[in-house]
Amino acid sequence: MIPISKPFIGEEEIARVIEVLRSGMIVQGDKVAEFERRFSAYIGSKHGIAVSNGTAALDIALKSIGVGEGDEVITTPFTFVATSNAILFQRSKPVFADIEEDTYNINPDDVMEKITPKTRAVVGVHLFGHPFDLRAILEICEDHKLMLIEDCAQAHGAEYNGKKVGSFGIGCFSFYATKNMTTSEGGMITCNYDEIVDKCRLLRSHGEVRKYEHVLLGHNMRMTNIQAALGLVQLEKLDWMNEKRRKNAEFYEKNINVEGLRKPVEKSYAKHVYHQYVLLVEEDFPMTRDEFSKYLTENGVGNAIHYPKPVYLQPLYRELGYEKGLCPTAEYVAERVISIPVHPLLSEKELERIVEIINGV
Repeated sequence: MIPISKPFIGEEEIARVIEVLRSGMIVQGDKVAEFERRFSAYIGSKHGIAVSNGTAALDIALKSIGVGEGDEVITTPFTFVATSNAILFQRSKPVFADIEEDTYNINPDDVMEKITPKTRAVVGVHLFGHPFDLRAILEICEDHKLMLIEDCAQAHGAEYNGKKVGSFGIGCFSFYATKNMTTSEGGMITCNYDEIVDKCRLLRSHGEVRKYEHVLLGHNMRMTNIQAALGLVQLEKLDWMNEKRRKNAEFYEKNINVEGLRKPVEKSYAKHVYHQYVLLVEEDFPMTRDEFSKYLTENGVGNAIHYPKPVYLQPLYRELGYEKGLCPTAEYVAERVISIPVHPLLSEKELERIVEIINGV
């Protein structure tokens, strides 16, 4: 089976982790601070705050800007549930704006429709590695005095008009094992707002301003020195890994030739880093999406559904009163998308085999 994803861990990562283990500084240490500096410099933001995972980054980011009970936060329904769960953690209401038909990212026109006097922020997701329309969303946020949080969990190194995502609003990154770069688990907040940095650092570590002195209610959401050591090596490889993903996507674009399969787009403003390569099964395709998934699996091609339903149709959200029909485009897309392997470890032979299987439908 050709796997849908595979982390690229080499001898360099192993050596760096062993070095930290031998040092005895396995939890907090200088590697965390170094990773914060280097990652934020790579993104082009002033500050980096390393945390335990991407969900923690979102949670802390929302808390740092004062989102709380009774507030509304506009976000996309077509992503992993962690994005909107972070809003629920604040006892705030996720308000779902529909998505664009081509990028599957949050639709600025629907964001405008969903603004109320209770709206405090917008959380956009750079889905599958393609930036959402930052210019349009930033204009909306500026006009309505809203904060922008960028969920960059799938878009390390992606660019909007030549500038890396995560440097426009408050960036929230995940370094989970399947991401474009990994620290196994881990996350990072990036921003240019001096006024929230200290609060973010307090929130990730029990609100502790100095040893055994706690000034606010914080979490235990720190990154370890081991994770940071891994991240430093992965960061050195990130551009190469992203370029390999882009070349794999280019191969698919040129060679997948089946009517009824919609391939990903790359807008003129975007540099796509293809966290996932997502096909959409149109109505004139000879199989349903689920039949196509079974066909790929039977022929040794790993695949996955990202995502099988909009977040608001998850049982938790149905219990909160969200109903079907809220975001028609998201519902349509969720019934038809399927992801195929695009990770940087794919060989030329594997790419050719994947294309052969797909074109053989």
